[in-house]
This record gives sequence, C-alpha cells and structure tokens, in this order.
Amino acid sequence: MPLSLRPEHLKRYKDIARLLVQHGRGDLVKSLDAEASLGEEAGEAGSGGDPEKLAKDLEELGPTFIKLGQLLSTRSDLLPAPYLDALSRLQDKVEPFSFAEVEEIVSSELGVRLSKAFEEFESQPLAAASLGQVHRARMRDGRQVAVKVQRPGIQKVILEDLEAFEQIAGVVDRHTDVGRRFAFQDILDEFRKTLLRELDYRREAQNLILLATNLKEYHRLVIPRPIDDYTTSRVLTMEYVKGTKITDLSPLARIDIDGRVLAEDLCRAYLDQILVDGFFHADPHPGNLLVTDDGRLALLDLGMVARLEPVMQERLLKLLLAVTEGRGNEVAQLTVQIGTTLEDYDEDRYRRQVADLVGSYQNVQGSQIQAGKTLIHLARLSAKNGVRPAPELTMMGRALLQLDEAARTLDPEFDPNQTVRQYSNSLMTRHMLKKLSPGSVFASVLELQEFAQQLPGRMNSVLDNLAGNKIQIKVDAFDETRLMDNLQKIANRIALGLVLAALIVGAALLMQVQTRFRLFGYPGLAMLLFLLAAACGFALILTIFLNDDWRVWRKSPR
Repeated sequence: MPLSLRPEHLKRYKDIARLLVQHGRGDLVKSLDAEASLGEEAGEAGSGGDPEKLAKDLEELGPTFIKLGQLLSTRSDLLPAPYLDALSRLQDKVEPFSFAEVEEIVSSELGVRLSKAFEEFESQPLAAASLGQVHRARMRDGRQVAVKVQRPGIQKVILEDLEAFEQIAGVVDRHTDVGRRFAFQDILDEFRKTLLRELDYRREAQNLILLATNLKEYHRLVIPRPIDDYTTSRVLTMEYVKGTKITDLSPLARIDIDGRVLAEDLCRAYLDQILVDGFFHADPHPGNLLVTDDGRLALLDLGMVARLEPVMQERLLKLLLAVTEGRGNEVAQLTVQIGTTLEDYDEDRYRRQVADLVGSYQNVQGSQIQAGKTLIHLARLSAKNGVRPAPELTMMGRALLQLDEAARTLDPEFDPNQTVRQYSNSLMTRHMLKKLSPGSVFASVLELQEFAQQLPGRMNSVLDNLAGNKIQIKVDAFDETRLMDNLQKIANRIALGLVLAALIVGAALLMQVQTRFRLFGYPGLAMLLFLLAAACGFALILTIFLNDDWRVWRKSPR
C-alpha cells in the first residue's frame, strides 16, 4: 500500500529513503513504496553502503538525525561493526548561532537583561552543538560560570522530525519482517524520551546534582554544580571548569598528572554508577572529560544519562564478572535472562557460540581485553541467534568501550579488566549495602509489621478449617481423570485377556470329548470356542493399534 504522509513530513521521508537506498537497504524502501515518493532520487542513489558517508550524511541532515545516529551506535543487533564504529564517532558540531539570539533567549528565560544577570558574558561560544552552545560568563558575585543556551527553534524541528519518524516506524513494523523482528516503534519511543529529556536543561541540572552526590567519595573527580536561580528549561548555568581535554594533553602535561590513578578512579566510578547506583553518564567519550589545572578529572555534558532497575543491575554485574572470568555458559544464560528470545532461538547453538566467544579471550593478555567491546560482540551474537539483546546491555557495552578508550588515553598501560576483578568484591558489598538503605529497611519493616498483624487471624482460620476437617489438598501435577481412564482401559484388557485364555484352555479340554457335531473334522463345540477366542484376540490387537499412542512406544528404550 502506498505511504500516506503529511506534506511537511515528505521531505524527511525522502531523506530517510535516500539513506536507506545509498546504504544497502533498498529492499526496505521498495517495501514501503518509496519509489513513488522519491522520484528520480531513488534511481540516482548508489547501491553500496559506506559507514563513514552515512555518518556524514546524518550530520548534514540535522540534530535529530545526529542523535538518532548516536542511538543506533549502541544497537549492535541492528547494524554491523563498521557502521557502529562510524556512528559512535559522530561529531555533534555545527555553526554557532548569533549572540543577539543568545542574549534574547537568556533574557527571556531569566526574566532580566543579560547585563543585569551577569557581570561579564563572552560573545564567542566555547563550543557549539546541534542542540545548543556554551558561553563563558562571570556572575555578579565573581564566580566563573559556563552558560549553556538552547538553539532557537530546535524544539519545533525535533518534534516535527519525531512525528515523521513515528509514522514511518509504524509502517515499517506493520509491513516488513525487519520491523516485526526489531520493533522500531519501541526503539523510537525510547529515543523520543531520551531526546526530549535532553532538551530540558532542568533535567540535566538534576543529573549534575545527583551524579555529584553519588560520586562524592571520589575526590579526584569533578562534577560542575548547576546554579539553580540561573537555570531554566532552555538555559543551564553551571560552574566553569577550566581544563584540557584528555585527547589534547601534551606529552609534558601527561608527565605532570597521575594518569594511572585518574584512570582507576574513573573506571571504579563508572562501575559504581552502573552496577551500584543504577544511574550513569551514558556518553563518557574522551571529549567530555577534562583534566583540570589541579590534576583532577572533570565529567561534562550530562544530557545523556541512563537508569537501571535493581534486578537489571544484579544481572549485569553477574554478566560482567562472568565475562572477565571466562565463564561462557553463565554468560549465555544471563544474556537470555536479560534479553528476549525469538522464534528462531536455538539454545544449543547459541551456548556453543557464546562459549567460543568468551573462551577466545582466555589466551589474550588482560590488558588487551576490552570488556565493552566483548559486550557489544555478545549483543551482536545474540541477535544472530534469535535473542533480542536488552538495550541496557548494548548501552553498558558502549559506555564501557568509551570508558576503556578514555582510561587508556590517560594511561596506555591501564588494565580495566584487572580493576573489575579486583573491585568485584567491593562491588558486591556496595550493591548489598545499597539494598540496606534506610528506605528499603523501612519498607521491609512495614511489610514485617503487616505480616505480624495478619498472622493471628490467618492462623485461627487455618486451625478452624483443620478442626472442621475442611483442609483439602489439591494436586495439579497430572490429570487424574485421564489417569483413571487409562487404568480402567488396562484393567479391561487384562480381564479380556483372561477370558480369552479361559476360552482357549476350555476348547483344548473339549477336544478330547467325542461328539457327533463336528466342524472341520474336529469336535464342533471346541472349534467354536477356538474361533471365538481368535476373533476376540484379533479385535483386541486392532483396537490397540488404532487407539493407543504409539509415539510413547517408539520413544521408549529397547
């Protein structure tokens, strides 16, 4: 059926269809009747996929496509490795918008002129991205701050793009096999939530406060604090952190810092975030990490965060430990638990391939193993074998992969897996102590109180039923009606067999009695009994062949 798109969505649909044709998914475009909408564009598109070109095309198409590419870079079940690598390097950098627009947005959001709110406000941005840009400023009390200002009109652009994506995803899910397999509508819903949260700078301010609280024990890590009175949904004012990106550190600067200690603190902090707190910075690429002038490490840009449920935390913790220790069967079992099995799931084949994947790292030096890359390979292997991996698995794999890159940038000799193994006992202890927080203990006390209040009444009810002989035991382990029918069938056949045996014995005895009634040259009565027994025997055999379940007989051992 032809697609019926709104006119304002048609351009975006053409952009998506063109990308699909150029990067090897022309079959999907045809199934959506895209040729009619594309006109000559489909014919002009190339046939081969180019991961780097896809990343460049997404950058050119605007902020929604850039964020979509960043999301797809975490879905190793959807795209092959070259595309994941290319999309993970998407550069969210665009031309800055004018200072006049910055001044207008800040003034309208804060309700006061820019010159009244700040002592100084630099007109040139420190950085510009698709959603906003950051300016350095100084407040009236002398504090240095960084002001993040949202790009004008960006919310309208993203909402329109999301609406077009939603219409296309619905058609893909309804009319294509790939849509039914991967449920693009669910992926889009999660993408919508993440992107709309990122557009609300008040949420990012809350994320900064929460992360700073969770990592307060790590004194070498710096999380800039937001300035609440100067923060709205479109303006985020936070402490200014002066430093150098870890990718821009000179050899001389690397000598002055303790890279190993910073890398170890960073690794442990992220393990705590993911496996203990259940709230972590989902984009720890080196560009978001600064080495401050006093030798500490600053974590920036908390627009993209992720949250994990306690059950998922436990399973991911077990999975990570099983991967680092090479327990393949346990890894396969855990990935099935946190994923979704599909119709073509083959358990034996999947377990063998997971064991091979995990076992292939046993002879590799610990410093050469990348836990994040292993998790991504594991997610890709799951998708190939009928197990839809949980989004949390690929998200943690991507975060650990970026974390591994950042840690090795700080110290090329750093071994993240050794840190995981050494820190595993502490992780388990901290995870258990998290469960013993005052809130959880108080909830358990309330449940215990409710149990104690209801126990006397329930015990009285049980004792009354026991005294009145009203206790019944119901067993659903098997179908007793069918069992009784089968037992009766067996008893009937045994009785019939005894009657047939009696007829045969009686006929044999009557053979010795000579009478004038003879049949086939033998005593007639004896022959009649023999014939009756033979007829009944044949009837019994025929009934057994027609009515009994011979599958049980074929499967029984001989």
